[in-house]
Amino acid sequence: MFILIAASLSSCTLLNPSILFRTNQNYEFDIPPDTISPQYRISPNDFITFQLFANDGFKIIDMMSNSAGSNTSSQMMMQRGGFKYLVMPDSMVRIPIIGNQKLVGLTIRQAELFLQEKFSEFYNDPYVMLDVVNRRVLIFNGTDGIGKVVPLINENTSLIEALASAGGVSQNGKAYKIKIIRNLRDGIDPEVYEIDLSTIAGLVDADMVMQANDIIYVEPRLNLTSDILREITPVMALIANTIVIIGYLNATK
Repeated sequence: MFILIAASLSSCTLLNPSILFRTNQNYEFDIPPDTISPQYRISPNDFITFQLFANDGFKIIDMMSNSAGSNTSSQMMMQRGGFKYLVMPDSMVRIPIIGNQKLVGLTIRQAELFLQEKFSEFYNDPYVMLDVVNRRVLIFNGTDGIGKVVPLINENTSLIEALASAGGVSQNGKAYKIKIIRNLRDGIDPEVYEIDLSTIAGLVDADMVMQANDIIYVEPRLNLTSDILREITPVMALIANTIVIIGYLNATK
C-alpha cells in the first residue's frame, strides 16, 4: 500500500515543489547551437568600465582607479575602488570628456573602437579597453532551493566552466537533465535546451558558450522516502493529536 501511494504521489508536485522550469513529456527542446554564440552586445542597464591609454601606453583615464575625478552622478558608481558607468534606458552613457554617447547594440570591440575615435579629438592615437561588468548567468546546480549568480568574466565561458564555478552538479542533481534557458524577453518565447552531461558523449554540448542572463538549471533528484515522510508527518501528527484530544474528552465525560 505504501509503495502504491508513493508511486501515485511521485508524479505530482506535492513531493517536489522546489523543482523549477517544468516541461511536459512531449516538450520539444531547442537544438544546442554547434557554432560559437554571437558576441555580446551592450544593453540598457549594463554597467561598463574602461581604461584609456595614449599610444605609448601612458594611462590617461583608468576607470578602475580614482583618477577619473570626483563625479558623483547617479550614472556612475564605485566598484572596488574605481568606477562603473550605467548604460541608461535611452541607450546613452555619460563618459568623462566626451559626454553622452550611445553604446547600446555595439559589441565590446565595436564600443572600444567607437570610443577611440571619439577620444582622438582630444588625444593622439588613444587606445580603449572596455568591459561590461554585470554580465552573468544564473545557476541552480541541483541543490533544492539554492541558486548562484555567476559573472561571465571571459568572453567565451562554456557551460562546463560555468557549472564548475558554481561548485559543479550537486550530489542530488541530475547530470543527465540540465536545462539551459536563453533569451528571456517580453513577448518572445525563450530558447530551452536540455543537456546530458552524464556521459562522455555529452562533452559535445559541454562547450556550449554561455550568454549573458542565461539560466542553467540542474533538475534535483527526487528522494522519494524522505519527501513522502516530510509531507505526511504533519498530517499524521494532526491525526494523532486529534485522537488524543477525542480520547481525553471521552474519558472526562
